[in-house]
Amino acid sequence: MQEDATNVLFELLHDELISYVYSNDIDMKSKQISILESHGFRIGQSLAEQLTKDSSRFKDELEIMKFVCRDFWSAMYQKQVDNLRTNHQGVYVLQDNCFKLLKRISSGKQYLEFAPRFLAIPCGFVRGALANLGINSIVTAEVISMPAVKFQIMIQRV
Repeated sequence: MQEDATNVLFELLHDELISYVYSNDIDMKSKQISILESHGFRIGQSLAEQLTKDSSRFKDELEIMKFVCRDFWSAMYQKQVDNLRTNHQGVYVLQDNCFKLLKRISSGKQYLEFAPRFLAIPCGFVRGALANLGINSIVTAEVISMPAVKFQIMIQRV
């Protein structure tokens, strides 16, 4: 019962943050997305730190990505990522076939334009978690068909 209440509170907080950012007079859409993504980044950093505080170091990049797909995703969304793919050249694709934060949005094509605002914070979660684990990345999301989402992670090599 408490887990259900926590899930509802998480979803309501997510929705209210989006509503707040979009209700303010911020002219540029990219600025709104950036604000949401930066909030997610800070949360992702903190959660990754909490989840790994008693863990040994990860041996490589792929192991970190598996951690994100299993442990981190489970902590955020109570399920693991449905699919992880890589080209072994620094690009990873995480697919969630029933993304929790899009389940309540109608699957009609007219609602696809609203998807980016619901995916900015989760992109920040992933980027923040990876940054905490020593990986700089660019994270983008693409809606396949509601509520399925592909998160593309491009590792930034130094």
